[in-house]
Amino acid sequence: MASIFTKIVKREIPAYIVAEDGRHIAFLDIFPVAKGHVLAVPKKETDKLFDLSEEEYTELMRFARKVAKAMEKVFPGVNRIGMAVIGLEVPHVHVHLIPINRMADMDFRNKKEFSQETFETVRDAIAKAYNEMFG
Repeated sequence: MASIFTKIVKREIPAYIVAEDGRHIAFLDIFPVAKGHVLAVPKKETDKLFDLSEEEYTELMRFARKVAKAMEKVFPGVNRIGMAVIGLEVPHVHVHLIPINRMADMDFRNKKEFSQETFETVRDAIAKAYNEMFG
């Protein structure tokens, strides 16, 4: 059965997509731990990060870096863009990119709620920055 991320890749379900290339897609996490929490995902469904080939792994990290650089433009007041790969929530490789100021901002037990308007505004800002930098 296809993962929820594969359904997003295939546009079977909606997502707040911020960036995409031929092999990857990035979208806002709908259960974020911070405003602007993004998931960078390979389009090819693979369960575990280290099951990716070396080339696929490197390409995913390059893509995630580009998305993070765009996020830095959108969130200039944050200390950094944190990165985490946990891989238990969805059986499809995904890299969490999270605007953070301190370690506690990466606490996945503290989910935040945002309005649809906030999601759309953040999506549009990151997508615009990404396209200006890498489009």
